[in-house]
Amino acid sequence: MEALGMRDEIGDKAAVAAHNSLQLIAFSIGEQTYGVEITTVREIRAWNGATPLPNTREFVRGVINLRGTIVPIFDLRARFGDGPTSPTKNHVVVVMSVGDKWVGILVDAVSDILTVSRDDIHNVPEGNSVDTELLNGIVTHDSRMVGLIDLHAVVSGAKLDG
Repeated sequence: MEALGMRDEIGDKAAVAAHNSLQLIAFSIGEQTYGVEITTVREIRAWNGATPLPNTREFVRGVINLRGTIVPIFDLRARFGDGPTSPTKNHVVVVMSVGDKWVGILVDAVSDILTVSRDDIHNVPEGNSVDTELLNGIVTHDSRMVGLIDLHAVVSGAKLDG
């Protein structure tokens, strides 16, 4: 009976740990690493270009047709204010759900699937307004800082006011 009680306690701790952890898809933009919750990711695809749209901001690359669904593609480097990406065959588009819509973000490479504790997520330091606006937090994983992308903020303001 004692062993059974011990197993239940271990099971409870594992359930709490699983509830407190977060799985991320990590990707890079230059030397920086960013991540999004794995549950939002629908597909990772090679960069094949996008059809440009008029009256959009510089960080909107255009749209792609993904099996009948029109998906806007956002250039994450440009969205962070670092100029447009010059995509190569090595760049990828991470297709994600944001609310009830699908969007893609153009990144240099997908690097990892990370499991982090929610307790290890820190607020974004004040100072860089773009980072503060576009990130939900920062977590350290294997001695590197990973910025947690706020997808709603990344995709907002895509149309030019006019």
